[in-house]
Amino acid sequence: MKVIGIVGMPASGKGEVSRIARDLGIPVVVMGDAIRERVKEAGLLPTDANCGAIAGKLRADIGMDAIARITIPAIEARAAQVVLVDGIRGDYEVAAFKEHFPDFTLIGIVSAFETRYRRLANRGRSDDSLTAEELRVRDERELGWGLGRALALADCRVVNEGTLEEFAVEVRALLCRLGGIEE
Repeated sequence: MKVIGIVGMPASGKGEVSRIARDLGIPVVVMGDAIRERVKEAGLLPTDANCGAIAGKLRADIGMDAIARITIPAIEARAAQVVLVDGIRGDYEVAAFKEHFPDFTLIGIVSAFETRYRRLANRGRSDDSLTAEELRVRDERELGWGLGRALALADCRVVNEGTLEEFAVEVRALLCRLGGIEE
């Protein structure tokens, strides 16, 4: 099984990569869904603070690769030749995926803070930060989990500062190449 991982700061474009993968017929597993499910099970609202607290507790209780370990069965359940995993947040998760899936490739999505902040205002997800300071706090929390180190491990990078159409063309070509899919 070929597993393609996506890593990037909040609102960098990971969700758009997932949408493009789905359009190409590549199954997608979103690591944040595992967090949101546990927030729901705890009877909490799916806010950024609650998602962050649950993610931090899982990492403290199980290890820094906790979300990867929780997600691996969901990836395997797809039983597809290529699966995309969205939302890697740390180098320990990258190591867990590389150990479990020998054919693992990591794509880093890079966007400036100002670009990401503008996107958050338009996205409307319940765990999105609404102020620049809240985004900075979220960035620091996720960098503390090893997100910066995970980005440094990326096998390839896509800079997402242009139009959505430009980003989509670049990502589509990259996913086709990595997944062995005809365009």
